[in-house]
Amino acid sequence: MDGVLFPDEIVIKTEYFTVAQDWEVPIEGFFIISSNRKLRSVAEFSDEESLEFVRLLRRVRKEMEEALSIKEVYLFQNENTEHGFHLWMFPRLEWMEQYGRKIQSVRPIMEHAKKEMATEEVIHNVKDAAARVRERMKDFSFGVVPP
Repeated sequence: MDGVLFPDEIVIKTEYFTVAQDWEVPIEGFFIISSNRKLRSVAEFSDEESLEFVRLLRRVRKEMEEALSIKEVYLFQNENTEHGFHLWMFPRLEWMEQYGRKIQSVRPIMEHAKKEMATEEVIHNVKDAAARVRERMKDFSFGVVPP
């Protein structure tokens, strides 16, 4: 299957950030947190963005574990990108063990997922995983952080 697989798989959109299923790589729980305004670095976050980002990251990670049974996640952020600030929340799933656990294993895992896992069943499972986390995130609000 070529093209956009998950164009509307937004998990949550807040005032400052959007969390969505990665739409190029069909891996359950591979979420991307992106800034709603054009930024390159966490150094450019306002105080409000910083607070919301940490709370959002923590909550999404918690839901990945509780709703999807994802025990480990790699976090990646690259400031050298044309797409603006985004953070990958890359799940480490059991089937990935054959590739090893080092950072170098991520690219071959992604290539495998793109080439071998873009089936209707896998895409259905990926969309279902995003929907489960979306449902659990409905009560997330940034609000006022008490002193």
